[in-house]
Amino acid sequence: MGQVTLEKADGIARLTLDAPPMNALGRVMVDQLDRLLADCARDDAVRALVVHGAGSRAFSAGSDLVELRELVGKGEAALAAKFEQDKRVFAALAHFPKPTLAAIEGAAIGGGLELAACCDFIVGARGAKLGLPEIRLGVFPGSGGTVRVTRRIGAARARRMMLLGDSIDAATALDWGLVDEVCDDGAALAAAMQLATRLAAGPALAQQGCKEAIDAALAGDEEAALALANRWAVQLGFSQDLAEGLRAFEAKRRPVFGADRVRTK
Repeated sequence: MGQVTLEKADGIARLTLDAPPMNALGRVMVDQLDRLLADCARDDAVRALVVHGAGSRAFSAGSDLVELRELVGKGEAALAAKFEQDKRVFAALAHFPKPTLAAIEGAAIGGGLELAACCDFIVGARGAKLGLPEIRLGVFPGSGGTVRVTRRIGAARARRMMLLGDSIDAATALDWGLVDEVCDDGAALAAAMQLATRLAAGPALAQQGCKEAIDAALAGDEEAALALANRWAVQLGFSQDLAEGLRAFEAKRRPVFGADRVRTK
């Protein structure tokens, strides 16, 4: 059945998809992910979030196909409930108020890649394999990949991945902008944690504003995106972290952020 485990230390929450070898995303695992994401969003001590898969074979190979077959047999309502759950939980990660990172070893396939694409940063090992092969089963990525992967790599490349079902290696994914960093095999989690440490030391409220402003820019309404950015700029002008940043600049020292907290909805 699998589970998601959570560890917190030094401002970083680490979520492990723990259903080796392929860490399939069954409904129980997605439900646990939902609960733990909410916990981490509320916890002021958590300043960055890293998601990775147990073992070396896969970040996640996507949906549990045995479970999916059973849901299809139960009818349209059961299948619709599964995808509604995916939509809600994946959106919670995509709109998480703090910086998020995915560390990919092995395969990130189907729903696994769709989950990774919800994160702000993706670190992939050189031997990683990334793909959206659902078309080979007669379906297509139904958990947000058509939007989030397309935004990362563009429509032409997304068509190649989704209409042909072709997988790509980490080097190609880096070239396409699907991953942000490539590291040696076995080092993806360490590399992601290193980046998370930098992010955890940053100004949390400003990071949240930046994430929301970027999302607004991607939504395509320029005036609305500029208005949101303007509101955040004004609010951050009175933040404690800005005051610390200015003091540090004048004293020619590194700022120590942490006074401001993210705003949870």
